[in-house]
Amino acid sequence: MKKRDFLTLRDLSSDEIALVLDRARKFKSGMDASKCPLIGKSIGLLFEKASTRTRVSLEVGAYQLGAKTIYMNPKEIQIGRGETIHDTAKVLSRYLDAVIITTYSHKTLLEFASHASIPVINGLSDLHHPCQALGDLMTIIEKKGRLKSIRLAYVGDGNNVANSLIEAAALTGIYLTLACPEGYEPSSDILEKAAMSPHGNVTVLREPREAVRGADVVYTDVWISMGQEKEADKKREKFKKYQLNGELISYADKDAIVLHCLPAHRGEEITDELIDGPLSAVFDQAENRLHTQKALLEFLLA
Repeated sequence: MKKRDFLTLRDLSSDEIALVLDRARKFKSGMDASKCPLIGKSIGLLFEKASTRTRVSLEVGAYQLGAKTIYMNPKEIQIGRGETIHDTAKVLSRYLDAVIITTYSHKTLLEFASHASIPVINGLSDLHHPCQALGDLMTIIEKKGRLKSIRLAYVGDGNNVANSLIEAAALTGIYLTLACPEGYEPSSDILEKAAMSPHGNVTVLREPREAVRGADVVYTDVWISMGQEKEADKKREKFKKYQLNGELISYADKDAIVLHCLPAHRGEEITDELIDGPLSAVFDQAENRLHTQKALLEFLLA
């Protein structure tokens, strides 16, 4: 059987996303809790970036499915001493059943996947965060009962999370509006592909209030991602009016929910009032990373 990678959300069809999300909800409900469909499997975690949710949810999820995980810091294996990505991918393919990678460069992920004979999963790259998007979609279904025609507003940096939300909208029929400062828009290539999709609708604006107006779901992320610390002061100045706070959320639907992929820089892109308030689904969203990643691992490996 040909291996399946999960490098972007588009590596799954709309029907496959629905299947994975349905399975994730069953996992969360406790169905099949005693079954171990991945018993005897070994999964490598090759992480260039520090991680809380991605690492812990994947390790716990793999354990609950019966698999063994092996954490690999690049500085502690030979790739950190100059071994090529080609050779590392070839060797790890002989030992493992899958590799999950977090990396600063999406090109690294693509190169690794091109040489690996086992499934490669994007835990996070600079261009995409598809595992996060699966958890986001599950949370929206839980709170709103559907995905199609949901009005989702994203406010802030047009980063990897924004890019994956654009793909999610194109695949599920979500109406997505993004408000981003000039120079910090999402990937133009990803926007162009989304524009060709028969599902969903994606719009990029400058004005946060206009983006949030009437939204069912309002989403934000950090302004300064890992590796962007040198830009911190410049970005804070540019993003001043993009904070998700009580004033901005007042433009959304009265039953809107608030999402944030975490970690949050409280008081910067989001206020305590919202992340801890009654509209917040942030911690349900974080939990759902576990259930969707279990469903994804089962889908790719069982």
